[in-house]
Amino acid sequence: MTPDRETVTGPDLVVMSLEPWDDVWRRNQYLVAGLLRERPSARVLFVEPVSDPVHAVTRGAWPRPGRGLRPAPDVEGVGPRRLWLLEPTKLLPRRVAPHGDERRAAVVLRAARRLGLARPVLWVNDPYGATLARVSGWPTLYDVTDDWTAATRGPAESRRVAESDRYLVEHAAAVTVCSPTLASRKADARSVVLVTNGVDVERYRRPAARPADLPHGATTAVYVGTLHSDRLDVGLCEATARALAGVGSLVLVGPVALERPDVDRLRRAGVVVLGARPFDAVPAYLQHADALVVPHVVDDFTDSLDPLKLYEYRAVGRPVVSTPVAGFRDTSDPRVAVTPPEGFAAAVRDALAEPTRGPAGRPGTDLEPIPTWAHQVALMSDVVDAVRRPAPTPR
Repeated sequence: MTPDRETVTGPDLVVMSLEPWDDVWRRNQYLVAGLLRERPSARVLFVEPVSDPVHAVTRGAWPRPGRGLRPAPDVEGVGPRRLWLLEPTKLLPRRVAPHGDERRAAVVLRAARRLGLARPVLWVNDPYGATLARVSGWPTLYDVTDDWTAATRGPAESRRVAESDRYLVEHAAAVTVCSPTLASRKADARSVVLVTNGVDVERYRRPAARPADLPHGATTAVYVGTLHSDRLDVGLCEATARALAGVGSLVLVGPVALERPDVDRLRRAGVVVLGARPFDAVPAYLQHADALVVPHVVDDFTDSLDPLKLYEYRAVGRPVVSTPVAGFRDTSDPRVAVTPPEGFAAAVRDALAEPTRGPAGRPGTDLEPIPTWAHQVALMSDVVDAVRRPAPTPR
């Protein structure tokens, strides 16, 4: 199947996402937008994570209810009112009000009926979508992008995640995974389809002006991605920023999901925390970095990932320094240097000492190909069609 195949129709989709639909695009948004462009008669109900006012208060944030059902902002190449967003509200913690997944499933079912989605394909990215898969009876695709069964959580949450994951692996019509590690972990239970992440290569190589908030007068080592303790090694970032003092700056670009004390630690060490930036602004930060960095935790959870930044970093052709995490340690791209945490800060400092290259460097023809979103959309489109018209397969 090729990305330029003929346009196809349907089906409608309900997507249970791990992330909201916002202007910091991630895998789900690239794939869903691509499928809607390819299928002009299809509609999507994109279910975002619940708004949790009680949890917001405990984090010192302003509590707000979920935004409910609403049309999505305009997406290039997608007609109006074809993409709908649903943000439910979680009123109380599970320990006080159990069966939250059942209540969320009921909200989704009502929204689907309101939109006239009679029998959509259910695309589950959030393992807690297992409840909706069970009660709806919709043909289900389980898209595994993180091994949450390997994440560090409390006993009760770990048990719930494991049970939901097991149900989806056993009962979904198809299972897709984003990394070879995930494929091997699920292979004992059933066959899976590997659909990695990708990148719009030309957009990342189109020269962009230097962002005004990128530090001037010093070299910069830039990280782009969500700042989350499951992935980002906060202590390693501190050590790296201190090692760069007088030489350059460590700059973190992306949504901040860290606890406030961790953010304070980073800033005290000299880390520049810029926060989230729109997806169409990201290429400029990468192009104008002197080096790109991946100071990630190395554990069973991160070993399951297929970092989106792997493809974005490679597309702009800047030097990269990464801890030995999945994806980066496997690439043959000579611009990527993989080093253990104890040598990471020194390696970043050495990378900044190299002569600065011009922005948006292009890789040579001898490098491995970079997967594009157009190609990955075509792969996922095939899986969606198979889920809609499942063929009998041995279990």
